[in-house]
Amino acid sequence: MRPVILIGAGGHGSVLLDVIRLTGRSLQGVSAQETPAGPAWEGIPFLGPNNALFGLDPQAIELVNGVGSVRSMARRAGIFRTFKEKGFTFATLIHPSAVLGSRVTLGEGAQIMAGCVLQPDVVIGADTIVNTRTSVDHTCRIGAHVHLAPGVTLSGDVVVEDEVHVGVGATVLQGRRLGAGCVVGAGAVVTRDVPPGVTVVGVPARPLAPARSG
Repeated sequence: MRPVILIGAGGHGSVLLDVIRLTGRSLQGVSAQETPAGPAWEGIPFLGPNNALFGLDPQAIELVNGVGSVRSMARRAGIFRTFKEKGFTFATLIHPSAVLGSRVTLGEGAQIMAGCVLQPDVVIGADTIVNTRTSVDHTCRIGAHVHLAPGVTLSGDVVVEDEVHVGVGATVLQGRRLGAGCVVGAGAVVTRDVPPGVTVVGVPARPLAPARSG
């Protein structure tokens, strides 16, 4: 396997450090806008800002997208697209404690974190994060640049379109569809399809009312 370079030195990046080590990948260094601080980054070569990587040979390394999301997936997706246009490849990472059923398909750069369960015939798109202890049941289809935050539960046959953020501990019932770019709030229970670009919260989940002016 080629050595990897981690892009991003925030909280999600620090968790990915463990996944990289546990899976036996060789870490060449970390790229970030500022020099990383804290014990997690001690001894790891700092390679400079992201554009410092453009001069590297894309065939010699793989990248790991360490940028997470709170709501919007735009920054993470932008990094992935920029480096793909320059010929780089992103490593797909699976924490050793994750459980993958039969015929699970993972896109390039997908990240399956500790304690996740992916049941048979699940499809995970490129650059998608399936975060800690998330459960994805049978035949779910997850798009690209999605973040399923820690503790999310997707029942069977759920469809999640591109660049969706599903918050911590949210539940999506069987057969629902989450439209592109929508946001599901933490702890929400989705009982109906969510249109593209809409934010839903609560139990059952409903569209977030716009803030009143004045």
